[in-house]
Amino acid sequence: MKLKGDQSTARALNRRLILNLLRREGPRSRADIATITGLSPAAVTFVISDLCEEGIVVEGQAVTGLTGRRPIPVQINYEHGLAVGFKLMTDSVECVATDLATNPVAAMRIPLAGHEPDYVADLLANTVPEMVKLAGRPHAKLAGIGISMPGVINDEQTACVRSHRFKWDNVPLASLVATRANVPAWLEDDTNAYAIAQQLFGLGRQHRNMAVLAVGIGISCALVIEGKLYRGANGAAGKFGHTLYEENGRLCECGKRGCLMAYHSEASILRRWREETGHGDHKDLPELRSALAAGDPAAVALVEHSGKSIGTALANLVNITDPEVIVAGGEAVSLGEHFLGPLRDALAARTFRTAPPLLPDWEDNSWARGAAALVTQKMFDFESSSGFTDIGRTYTGATQKSAG
Repeated sequence: MKLKGDQSTARALNRRLILNLLRREGPRSRADIATITGLSPAAVTFVISDLCEEGIVVEGQAVTGLTGRRPIPVQINYEHGLAVGFKLMTDSVECVATDLATNPVAAMRIPLAGHEPDYVADLLANTVPEMVKLAGRPHAKLAGIGISMPGVINDEQTACVRSHRFKWDNVPLASLVATRANVPAWLEDDTNAYAIAQQLFGLGRQHRNMAVLAVGIGISCALVIEGKLYRGANGAAGKFGHTLYEENGRLCECGKRGCLMAYHSEASILRRWREETGHGDHKDLPELRSALAAGDPAAVALVEHSGKSIGTALANLVNITDPEVIVAGGEAVSLGEHFLGPLRDALAARTFRTAPPLLPDWEDNSWARGAAALVTQKMFDFESSSGFTDIGRTYTGATQKSAG
């Protein structure tokens, strides 16, 4: 029985500890890092030297004060690498290239004409060099490709186990894209990916326990527990929209009746608005927002009812998991306080203790940035960043392979 951890494992843990400290706290001196982490000065120096040599960490400027030269701070060099993220939707793909802090440097949207796996893999792989070119950073390293989509994803983040929306079963999409692009790729459920981005560099950065609610075409709620995304036994945790709302009610995309999302997802809100007002299929989300701004009674009542219904259901989850904060994203967040106000009120009325703060997030590219965060996460989770790839070398090879 091996009792002593080997040197490579200790080194990996030390790297992760130091990188996550710098991610949360910003620039710190080597002495500060040793004090905060409890590592020896020698261990800190050893790790920082490696990280500086790899270009992941850089030294700042020492400040000279009355007592002489002050310690030199070190910080993460977020411009050292690029991540490419793809958010798959039923008819289009949001594409983004980010630095290693998931700050977008290039973005576009492309049509998705079909869902056949090889077609999707070809489309994404062929778009990677376009995103790299748009980013305009030829000296950066390409850390990898992140792909998010609605569905159940395996623990290795390589294959879609099941997606009702895409009608996929056991599709190894990340592997298909990685092979074509000659770049590492990872796949995740879109809300889980969004939660990872919020945890790393978003509204959940300082929190170890949070819920991330998404109300768009569907409804889901990812959970971060003690700093870790909770994926469940089969990767299916967070399918909040499939909780029961009405017995034997409306048919949901999952094939069951009465799910919460069949009534109160953004898509369902729009459908009910059309049904109740006789608008047919001609009204969309911007028009609903306009109706709310104008105080249209039918629109206001409908949206407030959905906010209250989701808040009531969410209170059950809060009573079980006790998150510090709830981050809310998705198209429905753009409906503003007509939606969020009743949601907060219902949450406060039904939680056992004081309801956690509800923090809305509605930024451009936030969901595609979640896909890119799948790449960035590896820098903070894995032993090394040796998977980084020279962009020029990668795409010379990839182009030649395609041409052949």
